[in-house]
Amino acid sequence: MSHAVLLCSSSVATAFIASLLQGIIMVGVIVGSKKTGINPDNVATPIAASFGDLITLAILAWISQGLYKCLDTYPYVSSLVCAFFMSLTPLWIVISSKHPASRTLLYSGWEPVITAMVISSIGGLILDKTVSDPNLAGIVVYTPVINGIGGNLVAIQSSRFSTHLHFHCAPGEVPDEAKGCYYPCRTFFGTGANHRSAQVLLLLVVPGHLIFLYTIHLMKSGHTTLTPIFMSVYLAAALLQVLLLLCISDWMVHSMWRSGKDPDSFSIPYLTALGDLLGTALLALSFHFLWLIGDQDSDVGD
Repeated sequence: MSHAVLLCSSSVATAFIASLLQGIIMVGVIVGSKKTGINPDNVATPIAASFGDLITLAILAWISQGLYKCLDTYPYVSSLVCAFFMSLTPLWIVISSKHPASRTLLYSGWEPVITAMVISSIGGLILDKTVSDPNLAGIVVYTPVINGIGGNLVAIQSSRFSTHLHFHCAPGEVPDEAKGCYYPCRTFFGTGANHRSAQVLLLLVVPGHLIFLYTIHLMKSGHTTLTPIFMSVYLAAALLQVLLLLCISDWMVHSMWRSGKDPDSFSIPYLTALGDLLGTALLALSFHFLWLIGDQDSDVGD
């Protein structure tokens, strides 16, 4: 029971502190981007995602370690920490309800977050199943890379779509090129304002992953022998992941806008969760394929 309380208090405290710091960082990034003439859509979302993971993990490790040390001598500390942060919930609800934008999120913001958690959990099950095979344990090193790059790239495109709709279209109305049935070529070769950015983001996949592959190689982690077969299969999986995500982003953002939902609040959680699911699934298939065709380094499970 004490460990359950420790887990609960660590999670609640981490969520509170990380959200506060993340909000401060985001405001600073957006204000700084506007002052320097940089489009916030291109930098704010990736920075939020990257710093969000880093800050959350660091704070969670720090808080859980501190509470664990107090578990034997002061077992009531975990309960007090959890009760303190939970008692602040009504205060934040009152403060949030005073602003129209945040008031809407109090009622509708739970759906995408909870659904995204479920989708990401499916990816976690795939990863756990793959890691249980000693011959494929090396996938652990590459999962954060493929999921992080794919999620950040599609988040940029989603933000650009959403900003364009907010500036040029009334809620419920979409541009002419987005009317009718969706087809994938529209995302990359259409007449819309963001097809060029989709092409650029897709082109960034290969050089971005090559940098991380080389970094992992230098760190002597995972599949340290970068064979041509391994790199080809891995890059093909990464390209397919981002290609699918960009197409889904185009369809999802315009569909949500057409139905009266704000894509800024709904699309990014769904897309990043789908990025985790697709990245993990494609990476697992890639490692299975490499093992079947004989690309079986002795260090693949290190």
